[in-house]
Amino acid sequence: MSTQTGPVAAAEEKRSATSGPERASIDPHQGRRAWLLIAPTIAVLLVVIGYPIFRAVYMSFQRDAALDPSTGLFVEGGFAGLLNYKHWILQQCGATSCGPGTNASNFWGSVWITVFFTVVTVVLELVLGFMFAMIMNGNFKGRALVRASILIPWAIPTAVTAKLWYFIFANGGLANSLLHTDIIWFSDKWAARSAIIVADVWKTTPFMALLILAGLQLISSEVYEAAKVDGASAWQRFTQITIPLVRPAVMVALLFRTLDVLRMYDLPAIMTGGGAGDGNDTTTLSILVVNEVRQGFNSAAALSTLTFLFIFGVAFIFIRFLGADLSDDQAEGR
Repeated sequence: MSTQTGPVAAAEEKRSATSGPERASIDPHQGRRAWLLIAPTIAVLLVVIGYPIFRAVYMSFQRDAALDPSTGLFVEGGFAGLLNYKHWILQQCGATSCGPGTNASNFWGSVWITVFFTVVTVVLELVLGFMFAMIMNGNFKGRALVRASILIPWAIPTAVTAKLWYFIFANGGLANSLLHTDIIWFSDKWAARSAIIVADVWKTTPFMALLILAGLQLISSEVYEAAKVDGASAWQRFTQITIPLVRPAVMVALLFRTLDVLRMYDLPAIMTGGGAGDGNDTTTLSILVVNEVRQGFNSAAALSTLTFLFIFGVAFIFIRFLGADLSDDQAEGR
């Protein structure tokens, strides 16, 4: 005798209704018609998403066009194998190591700077975003106005944000006036990196807060009331109710922001020109790709492929190991 009642029993009845002999009565051509219906969408995705990726990978295995000494003309380089990848990973220019000042010599430095920006900004945005979400989730007068106001930085275009903070940190700007200092922010590497981090946190913390707020609003107030009746303190309610139940929303926010910062280009490019300090102290991987495009498309394609694989690997870790997979099976704990 079944002990299941309510929605679970209804789901079982629905599942059993399409099993056994009745499943055999389903139109056998239904699957083929479904494929025909989604075929145009798949074709568009292959053209829009698949072709650029395959084209970049193909170009990464080709040599850049070079001058033929015998004819004095530029000729196609032909198949290069892994030469372009060795150029970046091993920092080799031909048979020797790339000299200082070349893009390849700055590859691992750019990787470190990109990871540094990602870790610092995402952690700060998570903490601040959680605080703002908790405030916005409260019941107080003017809550709608607060929610609308806090989204303003996120609504401003990134290029405008970069220019705004460029003027704030300029010589004689608001930052130096408030701090009573004469710091030349964009001539020192750590000062420039700090300015970029402040600008990025200011702009995208509202996005993080909005996603976390959506998760907080799914938690029923009855759960907190029951915990209060059981004698749970405010800290116990936060750590044992709020954090576990809001975790899916937090993981999605972390995934989106991490992937976004790994592709960061606008803020450092506009605020520092990708330079500062010794000239490459705020150069992210995306800036390096753009710089390399001016020198060789195929080597830039190899660098963009490496960047793509790096970001894809981070996304895979988030989804596979850190619980950012929000599919039905994951949500049901199966």
